[in-house]
This record gives sequence, C-alpha cells and structure tokens, in this order.
Amino acid sequence: MLKNSLFAAALLVIASPALASPTYQLTLKNHRFTPAQIHVKAGIPNVIVMTNNDDTAEEFDSTSLKVEKVVPGHSSGSIRLRPLSPGRYPFMGEYHAQTAQGVVIAE
Repeated sequence: MLKNSLFAAALLVIASPALASPTYQLTLKNHRFTPAQIHVKAGIPNVIVMTNNDDTAEEFDSTSLKVEKVVPGHSSGSIRLRPLSPGRYPFMGEYHAQTAQGVVIAE
C-alpha cells in the first residue's frame, strides 16, 4: 500500500502544471517574427512555440541561445530554452536572415 501511495504522489508531482515550463508564442509570417521581442523568465527553462504561417520552412537559429530548429511551412514547433541568465539573446530565421530577426530578453 505504501509503495502505491508513493508512486501516486510521485506521478502528481511529475504531472503538476505548476512545474511546466512557461510557454511563449512566436509567429512567422511573410518572413518576419511576431513578436520580435520575447520576454522570458531568467533562471528557469522556457519554451517558445513557433508557428510558421509561410509556405516554406524556416529555421529558428540562435548562436547565443545555442538553438537551431527547422519548422516546416504551415506548421508549429517547440523550441526549448535552457535556464538563461538575465540578458538579450538575438535569434533569426536562417533562411531569411534579412527580415526574420528577433530577440529573447531574459529578466
């Protein structure tokens, strides 16, 4: 009985929404990101869900965030960010770098 109670308690902790990483929405349309600035919480993992409304794929790319993620046209993808120190972290769309620009601001 004790094993089952401990297992159930562990499952509740794992499944708790309070432990989920904050999620931020990012949209790509006409090779431009909206919003161009994403404010995230510093010191904890965060998730950006990128929705690509363009007909072609785009790669979310950031050297400072140490992230690359290709999102096909007319689909979405999750970009998991490690806990960040306070600061600014630029990102771009690798395939349309002139127009697809943005920055993550960790506060």
